[in-house]
Amino acid sequence: MPEQIIESHIKETLAGDKRENALDFVAHLKANEMQFERGKGYWEDKLYWMVKYKGEYVCFILFSSDEDGNWIIWSDDSGSDWYANAPMDASMKEIAWKHVDICGNCGGCKNPGGSRKTIFGKEFDNVCVTPMKFDSPDSETVECMKKMIEIRKTDIICNTTKRL
Repeated sequence: MPEQIIESHIKETLAGDKRENALDFVAHLKANEMQFERGKGYWEDKLYWMVKYKGEYVCFILFSSDEDGNWIIWSDDSGSDWYANAPMDASMKEIAWKHVDICGNCGGCKNPGGSRKTIFGKEFDNVCVTPMKFDSPDSETVECMKKMIEIRKTDIICNTTKRL
C-alpha cells in the first residue's frame, strides 16, 4: 500500500459527518505537533496510525475499509495516570466515562481481564490497556477527545521536564 497522508485515507474511507469529524480531529492533532506513524506488524496492512508527541504514545486511530466507513480512536495508557484526576468539566467527564474500554480478553494486554483504573475521578474495573475507545465519534465527542489530547500532551511535557 503506498504511503499517503492520513487525510487522504479519511477522504477515501469516510463520508458526511464522520469525514468532517475525523478531519477536524486530525487537524487538532497536527496543530498540537503530534506525529503520525503507520502501524507495523499485524496493523501494517490496515489503515492504522499510532499518534505520538515527543516520542510518547498519545492515541491510536483505525479507519475501516468496509462499506460502513467507520473510524476508531483508542486512548493510550502508557503506564501514566494522566486521566485519573485531570481537570475536565462534568459534561466532558460523562462523555469520557461512556467510552471507557472494558477488557474483552483479546490477549493484547499484560493483565488479562483488565485493571482497576480511575478515569477523571471515577473508578472502573476491568479496564483495557487502552482505557478509552471512541467509535466514529460525533462532534461533541471529538471536542472531548481534543481536550484529552491536550491533557496527555501536558502530561508528556511534565514527565519530560521531570526526567531532565
